[in-house]
Amino acid sequence: MNLTWQQYLRNHCVTAGDAAAVDLRDNSVEFEAAKSETILAELSHFGLIRFAGKDAQSFLNGQLSCDVNRLEPLRAQYGSYSTPQGRMLASFLLWRDLDGYCMQLPRSLRASVQKRISQYILRAKLNATDASDKYVLMGVAGADARAILEPLFPEMPSIPLAMATAQGSSLMQLGVDRYQIIALPAHAQRLRDAINRLATPVAATVWDWFDIRAGVPFITPATQEQVVPQMANLDLIGGVSFGKGCYPGQEIVARMHYLGRLKQRMYLANIISNDAPQAGDKLYSTDMGEQAGGIILGSAPSPDGGFDVLAVLRIESVKLGGVRWKSPGGPQLRFGELPYRLDDPKS
Repeated sequence: MNLTWQQYLRNHCVTAGDAAAVDLRDNSVEFEAAKSETILAELSHFGLIRFAGKDAQSFLNGQLSCDVNRLEPLRAQYGSYSTPQGRMLASFLLWRDLDGYCMQLPRSLRASVQKRISQYILRAKLNATDASDKYVLMGVAGADARAILEPLFPEMPSIPLAMATAQGSSLMQLGVDRYQIIALPAHAQRLRDAINRLATPVAATVWDWFDIRAGVPFITPATQEQVVPQMANLDLIGGVSFGKGCYPGQEIVARMHYLGRLKQRMYLANIISNDAPQAGDKLYSTDMGEQAGGIILGSAPSPDGGFDVLAVLRIESVKLGGVRWKSPGGPQLRFGELPYRLDDPKS
């Protein structure tokens, strides 16, 4: 984390890393705020990789599942980076600005993904650098989010994954009433001071809950190489292009798409438990018996109780019901509705 920003957070009684204000001792208060108030989250649990240079566009288009050639300036898209076998090493949010391309992914994966993807640059004219400490990331969500941000960003983005810039900062619209700020540390302090007067500061785990409810998966070390992009619904949120050229894993991804062999999808569910589900936890279903038939990709406490999770499961298992966490006799998953349509008979 940028040292200037870290010192600012310390001076303002905010714990760097999870962005939990120290006077908010009861997490239930924060999650209740997520339901009814406009919230402000510090997002240092994400890392950034900056790609810049003459060949950045063509290189990334040959490595990632999304169509980088069609990504316009001041726009973003979801995508994935996979093994040749089509298994995801990372999922990310990629945006293009005036300096090149920036990939946002869990900080725990930044170093390994940057190292692996850099091995393939060879003679290409571009650089892949760690930009995690160059920028400050903040999230603002809630009914008043736009009204709070308009005085700070005179030109507001008008559609999801569009961006606007103002005084060394960028604002991205992620969805209805949900925005992300990308700012230089010096500008971030002014922005946070202004927003903090009108929004409720919350921990980064609250922001994770918003991503889960939006059906946006982020691969972590515990779930690397476990699923192909379609199993995590990346194709349903614009993270997979079936009309561009080759990239690692493209043959597997295309075969699954065109031959209709997709047997697993990602679902939103709730688990009632005192223990927090973890990414990578196994899931069991009546049709699979003692054999695990799915995994959890992400989890966050739910304002309505228990934990909301993103779970990758066999489509048939969800139809039959009786999906359980950690063991065949564990807590049962209660399924909810994602904000986008699943292309299977259950949707």
